[in-house]
Amino acid sequence: MTTETRPKMHVPITKPSLGEEEARAPYESIKSGWVTQGPKVAAFEKAVAAYVGAKHGVATTSCTTGLHLALATLGIGPGDEVIVPSFTFIASANAILYTGATAVFADIDPRTYNVDPADVERRITNRTKAIMPVDQIGLACDIDAINEIATRHGLEVVEDAAPAIGESYYPQASAARGADRRTVRSEDDKGRTVGSNAHQTVFSFHPRKVITTGEGGMITTDDDALADRARKLRAHGMSVSDLDRHTADRVIIEEYHELGFNYRMSDIQASIGLVQLRRLPELLRIRRERAARYNAELRGIRGLETPYTPPYAEHTYQSYCLRLTSDCALDREVLMTNLLRRGIATRRGVMASHLEEVYLKRNGRVSLPVTEEATRTTMLIPLYATMTDDEQSYVIDALRQELDSH
Repeated sequence: MTTETRPKMHVPITKPSLGEEEARAPYESIKSGWVTQGPKVAAFEKAVAAYVGAKHGVATTSCTTGLHLALATLGIGPGDEVIVPSFTFIASANAILYTGATAVFADIDPRTYNVDPADVERRITNRTKAIMPVDQIGLACDIDAINEIATRHGLEVVEDAAPAIGESYYPQASAARGADRRTVRSEDDKGRTVGSNAHQTVFSFHPRKVITTGEGGMITTDDDALADRARKLRAHGMSVSDLDRHTADRVIIEEYHELGFNYRMSDIQASIGLVQLRRLPELLRIRRERAARYNAELRGIRGLETPYTPPYAEHTYQSYCLRLTSDCALDREVLMTNLLRRGIATRRGVMASHLEEVYLKRNGRVSLPVTEEATRTTMLIPLYATMTDDEQSYVIDALRQELDSH
């Protein structure tokens, strides 16, 4: 245990990368009077859809409400089942519960921490209506393998890509094409951007993500009917948007044909999002450089296992996730406490949603051994685009001192 009593430095787990341009961005919306959903939201939707190669973008108040909305557009409800990994933030499963459907938890791959397609297929029943894979911690799931299972069983796919905007998926290295972990990515596999690979994909713009609007989310899809229904449902089921009514040259009386929600992003948020989206390539480059340094300098520390990136994916590194191996000198909680005393914030890797009381009450005890091992042994350490060399050195040196001194 460290004997330091006053930290030399304070390093947060994450920090949004927001500057003067983002601070100025809402001014136009405020001056115009369009502070709720309006032209900036429409522009942001169009920009995100173009970036990921999808036909439509539908902005929402969060990724959670976006997931709920995506499921609602498919008519999923009581009596239905949706398969989802447990090893993810609880919001993924919660969105399923909001529809009245049942969240059926599947286990994960032990190296990628993404849902195991084989386990997904084992859990399909005659009540299964959809699969919700998660791009965990910013690493794309093997979406073609999931899509193939869904097609074979007549299921929908809603991809929870909360931390994965800007990431590419390389289909030739997919297990759906017979690839395995030894596969090397082909030079002629140009990749497809996450957001264009599932029937519906949902992103998050929470401050912990690569880009942020404070809070916010976005559905991307090529399906005209689903996009139209999502736009209506997010605005109380209104038959025509506020923007269309206010810019029309005739009187339009809106109608309400079904129960909707208030899941509308504001123009103030979208104006920030437009600036952040332009900065996305640079923010990703910096995060990947920081992760590469961690990979190089932490790999030799006994007891630590650095993140694995399969040939079919890139990583946005929303978070940098370490696994503590069986020969680690300290228990995870002891190590996290010692790092906190040094001024370094950490978090447990990822929760196991099926072990939380809200799901134990509903589903009973489900055995997911890979998930349970991962949630016990993983830990997130600081990584963000504005992280300085000195901050990262401080984290690396602290880990060495804590683990090499025992």
